[in-house]
Amino acid sequence: MRDMLRRNGWFPVLFILLALLLLIQTIRLVWLVVTPLGSIGDYQANEVQLLSPQARLALFSSFDPFFRSGAEQTANVVTSLQLTLYGIRLNEGSGLGSAILAGADGVQENYAVGDEIIAGVTLDTVKFDHVIINRSGVRESLYLDQSIPAQTVGTDDPVAPISLTAAANEIPGVASLAPRSEQGRVTGIVLSPLGDGSLFNSAGFRNGDIIVSINGNPVGSTGDIESLRSQIRPGARLSVEVERGADRVPIAVNLGAQ
Repeated sequence: MRDMLRRNGWFPVLFILLALLLLIQTIRLVWLVVTPLGSIGDYQANEVQLLSPQARLALFSSFDPFFRSGAEQTANVVTSLQLTLYGIRLNEGSGLGSAILAGADGVQENYAVGDEIIAGVTLDTVKFDHVIINRSGVRESLYLDQSIPAQTVGTDDPVAPISLTAAANEIPGVASLAPRSEQGRVTGIVLSPLGDGSLFNSAGFRNGDIIVSINGNPVGSTGDIESLRSQIRPGARLSVEVERGADRVPIAVNLGAQ
């Protein structure tokens, strides 16, 4: 043995050790391949815990991933600015929208959320029947214009309600009504102002508006024209949705009290 070490040195011994290590690693690799996988110890998967519908609703209502400004603040103060709200376009999906507003000059403009209406005043939030404006950091409410009272007549010239005396295709002194048909089916009521158009415009309508729903009911026949006329009487409140170009604008109409 000593004579072998003197002749060849330690190289044969190192070679044998390396061969043994390689053999051991090969056996371990084969063992890993043939051994079936399984859990280590007494492992048990936890069951999925589902929240109740009420808990999920409360959770989702408390968090807005798009507008993380905390809980929505209400504006209890009605603005004193000389602004008039004529129409609202509400997008419930995004929480945004736009509004048709006019200042003291009576010129109507369309404003989106975030737009500046006048110096220091921006449109903050759009609701169903009002908007909230930001006035130098103070939130104030502005409601749809419902201050125009219904026309009244003197006692010496009594008349029957509009729905009984008006022609079938018009509201006297306000607007003419014409059905819009698409593919043989009525899909709306086209409005055109009568006279100087002051009553028509003050109600929030514009020439060429097309009523597509009345109090949430879609227009689907010529009978809806008579239904609309029958609802126009002193003290009535109507909620209509009109097509104005490519937009749909909800309009609340208050006919006041006689």
